[in-house]
Amino acid sequence: MSDNINRRRRNFLGVAGATLAAARFGVLGAASAQTKTGPALPVIKPGTNTSFARLKQIDAGLLNVGYAEEGPADGPAVILLHGWPYDIYSFADVTPLLAQAGYRVIVPYLRGYGTTSFLSNETFRNGQPAAVAADIVALMDALKIEKATLAGFDWGARTANIIAAAFPARCKAMVSVSGYLFSGQESGKMPLPPSAELQWWYQFYFATERGKEGYEKYRHDFSKLIWQLASPQWKFDDATFDRSAKSFENPDHVAIVIHNYRWRLALAEGEARYADLDKIIAATPAITVPTITMEGDANGAPHPPAAAYAKKFSGKYEHREIKGGIGHNLPQEAPQDFAKAVIDVNRLV
Repeated sequence: MSDNINRRRRNFLGVAGATLAAARFGVLGAASAQTKTGPALPVIKPGTNTSFARLKQIDAGLLNVGYAEEGPADGPAVILLHGWPYDIYSFADVTPLLAQAGYRVIVPYLRGYGTTSFLSNETFRNGQPAAVAADIVALMDALKIEKATLAGFDWGARTANIIAAAFPARCKAMVSVSGYLFSGQESGKMPLPPSAELQWWYQFYFATERGKEGYEKYRHDFSKLIWQLASPQWKFDDATFDRSAKSFENPDHVAIVIHNYRWRLALAEGEARYADLDKIIAATPAITVPTITMEGDANGAPHPPAAAYAKKFSGKYEHREIKGGIGHNLPQEAPQDFAKAVIDVNRLV
């Protein structure tokens, strides 16, 4: 009889704890993100969370990195990586979901965004993908994180791809929106079909001095236009955009963005310190770590079809298409699905 009472007590406490946690996340009803072997995540309305519990700064490599951190310090590490023109608020809803699930969640501002700054005024403001990837490895070193699950979209997915391929011992698993995003300078020289070239209009704009000056002058309006084009069905409000747009006021932002896109077209040089990483990128290697790739059904940004890259993942692999008018900024538009993918990919390890 006492065993039955204890079991009922444990069940009650478990339900009560889940209910209290769910209240924080703006529960709408019964959970729909049931994981494969564990309890469901609380169901939240996208945009429920508009801030982070903790924002920190740390010297790492060439940078003083600004980052959000939530979850238990001894939990398995997850690093969430944003793209352009977005920032850490793409993960404002994802972060507490993962923290509640027991993960130590790190969400850094990439170089040129938010409160991340260069330690030296003399450092070249380099936006090449290898440099961004090296920044994240340096951040892991500074935080004494030996191995982490990496998850991101846009520049963030590209960064995760590079680390997973070049430093597999540092990457436990990966979630990559739009899949496999390796591209070296040689491949960047190859012409695409006209319809594909049209999608990259801003890259050609940035190749000109007029484009650089235009982005400097109109970065707020320019970035908002990209949000609208990349996520045509996402009805974000001004407050949501303005929250992220503050990150683009970083004094290095324009230089980093312009260099990134010019480097892709081989119109700008990189740095010799990243030559080894560039060779790996150019080789378009297979990725061996467990991976879930994702795509929104209304992604208006350039992206390859899933069938084009599936064979590039030689480890445990799954692809998910997220329906419901989900665009390019998948973590912010569909945080439930993104958080679930992070949890599920860790079960593939």
